[in-house]
Amino acid sequence: MTKSNLFLASASPRRRELLALLGIPFEVVSNDIVERQAKGESAYAYVERLAREKAEAGIQGRSGVVIGSDTLGVLDGVVLEKPRDKEDALRMWRAMSGRSHEILTAVAVTDGTSTESRVVLTEVFFRRLSESEMAYYWTTGEPQDKAGAYAIQGVGGAFVERINGSYHAVVGLPLVETAELLSIYGIRVLNSDE
Repeated sequence: MTKSNLFLASASPRRRELLALLGIPFEVVSNDIVERQAKGESAYAYVERLAREKAEAGIQGRSGVVIGSDTLGVLDGVVLEKPRDKEDALRMWRAMSGRSHEILTAVAVTDGTSTESRVVLTEVFFRRLSESEMAYYWTTGEPQDKAGAYAIQGVGGAFVERINGSYHAVVGLPLVETAELLSIYGIRVLNSDE
């Protein structure tokens, strides 16, 4: 597998870092997918659709294999998108404080002929948060572009008491499922027999 054969359709630096852990060369490609939940669409269907659309948009005009991924939070059946502003982030954190929510991360892989995808659900438990902690966290700039308004791998990790599921999926790319999907397309990870 040469660098020009595998592509990641994501601008997320976290997804780039995670994919690099699998030891496969890849290139990053952009996509212009509008992230908007359709009326009546479940969170599960929504995140999977976005991952598939990103992968399929990324393969256009390319030869090889493209990975697309998307992550969102869910609390009481409501999707937790990226926060619109500070008040939106505070609203989410107050609702998540002292309880659990779900993180859904979908990964899709396509070669332009077929597309395979998986959705990984991880339950994340937040400790009780104080108003001053939440106010401080907003000033770090970290939560502004994150689903659920926090980054488990950053300062936001101090909010997380425990998880049940995949840490890497919460960060943005489930490594086990990504490796499984790539193997369908003949790409082996963590492999020195090139």
